[in-house]
Amino acid sequence: MGFDILEIIRKALLWVIPIFVAVVFHEVAHGYAALKLGDTTARDSGRLTLNPIPHIDPMGTVIIPLLLLAINSPFLFGYAKPVPVNFFRLKNPKRDMIFVAAAGPASNFMIAIIAAIFLRAIFIFYPAVDLGSQVGFPQSLITTGVTILLYTYILSVVLGIFNLTPVPPLDGGRIVVGLLPDKAAENYSRVEPFGIFIVIGLLFLTPLNKVFGIAIFLISYIMLGGEIASKLLGLGG
Repeated sequence: MGFDILEIIRKALLWVIPIFVAVVFHEVAHGYAALKLGDTTARDSGRLTLNPIPHIDPMGTVIIPLLLLAINSPFLFGYAKPVPVNFFRLKNPKRDMIFVAAAGPASNFMIAIIAAIFLRAIFIFYPAVDLGSQVGFPQSLITTGVTILLYTYILSVVLGIFNLTPVPPLDGGRIVVGLLPDKAAENYSRVEPFGIFIVIGLLFLTPLNKVFGIAIFLISYIMLGGEIASKLLGLGG
């Protein structure tokens, strides 16, 4: 089975803005929170910028999203180059680690809320909008705009939920480390070098992916409303 190169390019163009919005704001939020709490590393490294170029990770920002598009994945995922944070320079390293870690997912949920507000407004004023057969090749400006908003919403929610997985080095894992007593935190943080493999294992060997799906649906039901959520989340890519 061959790949439809033109279709992949069309989808990639629709996903460019959502990917950069979701991952760049996520990383800048980490760096800005760290700056406010005493660590200037991200600022000194030139990473407190919304210019996407310094944040690009060849694998996470380009290759993985393109591969997912090529295999017609029902969802897209990506990540940026992590913003450097020196936790020892924070005013209260153990406590402030929680706020720095939480800032990333919080930014994703804020973006999702903003996108959801626009989507709800559009469907109030243009209830006849139908993206079902036009996601791959939009035929109108409004369809293109709604599609980009939808992808921004979906990716932001997915990133926000995924990063709250309580396994280091994901943000949820760092939050847990910050909350645990010192000895337990030290022991828990030792899984960090293997954390991503643990998460992959959990996704494939446990119902974690179903938990993510339920969480995404519930959040969408609240943010978008039942009718709009059912309509939009039923769309194919």
